[in-house]
Amino acid sequence: MRLEVAYGGRLKGLRPFKNIFPLMIGIYIHIMERGIEGVRLINKLQPSEAQIDNIIDLALAEDISHGDVTSQALIPPELQGKASILVKENGILAGGEIARRVFVKVDPLLKVEVLIKDGAKVQPGDIVATISGKVVSILNAERVALNFLQKLSGIASQTAQYIAKTQGLTVSITDTRKTTPGLRLLEKYAVRMGGGQNHRMHLGDGILIKDNHLAALRALGMSLKDIVARAKQNAPKGLKVEVEVRTAQEALEAVEAGADIIMLDNMSPDEMRRVVSLIPGQVKIEASGGITLANVRAVAETGINLISVGALTHSSKALDISLELEPQTLKIF
Repeated sequence: MRLEVAYGGRLKGLRPFKNIFPLMIGIYIHIMERGIEGVRLINKLQPSEAQIDNIIDLALAEDISHGDVTSQALIPPELQGKASILVKENGILAGGEIARRVFVKVDPLLKVEVLIKDGAKVQPGDIVATISGKVVSILNAERVALNFLQKLSGIASQTAQYIAKTQGLTVSITDTRKTTPGLRLLEKYAVRMGGGQNHRMHLGDGILIKDNHLAALRALGMSLKDIVARAKQNAPKGLKVEVEVRTAQEALEAVEAGADIIMLDNMSPDEMRRVVSLIPGQVKIEASGGITLANVRAVAETGINLISVGALTHSSKALDISLELEPQTLKIF
């Protein structure tokens, strides 16, 4: 597939789809080059400029690889003006800088001013950013910029709701790996902007023995103690071993086997409370599965340490944000 017109027609002849998988792998390769310890540190870092650029390139190629035929047919190329990005509902902003980068990638001559920082509370009528320059360029970038901004702000906003529900309790709200393919770094960044924490960034970011691992190894005759011992023996230095359990008895077995963290899968608050009373304080306890805004407070009150919520990234509603041209600013130069 040949990219005939992209980014305002300035990049004719590019072939972004030819090497799409190497490009996506490149988003992560610099992390892997740093080794296991470097991989784990990414949880506390913002996405790099190179990572953001790669993700934006894919999104723009997806949307305007064949040009914007509507704008090209209707809008004079000399028409210039100003647009504002407006918030239409209460929430937490995330992705302002990413949206800015989308506009300047489409047209470096666009002037973009981001007025609200990521992580800030927003309400209807707030102006996130203003964009000035060619109207055709603004329209070319509009949807991709808003897609990032709405999605990431939705994740940050829902995360903040979970944080608010557990206010005053010593528990952390974390995400999972249930993310949109290719957008994990940005979505986990949005979780942090909402006040949450990141769980595993990828499969190299921690040992988590789940039900299918257990099923496969038990079929080979291994006990839970054997499984945990093998994990600890083969784990990269510094990585803790976490085990998913479904009953209090399994939790005790995992602790006796030497697990560092116990994940309670789809347990009721009463069951969680019992496990907390049985397990030594040095072993961290995580709740996962079926956690909602309606029950997260009750779960947090059981005394567990972590609550992982897949819905933060896989089911957050996009925040309502729009772009509006300001008619009084439109002029042909």
